[in-house]
Amino acid sequence: MTDLSQARWRKARRSSHNGGCVEVAANLPEVVAIRDSKRPGDGAHVIGRVAFAAFLADAKEGRYDLSRPSRAR
Repeated sequence: MTDLSQARWRKARRSSHNGGCVEVAANLPEVVAIRDSKRPGDGAHVIGRVAFAAFLADAKEGRYDLSRPSRAR
């Protein structure tokens, strides 16, 4: 289990202002932690930096945007 006691949480830039708030802690060695800001006591998802970077790249390309048709790779 990853020790999150030193995590510095910040609200994700693209979190919505009306509900879907996500916090990210990127100051931990080798991992990034993500949690729901409205329910921080419920835990966090912890993933490797490489996997998180790949996710962000895909998100920026619109791969997870459900309001638009998906792009073929």
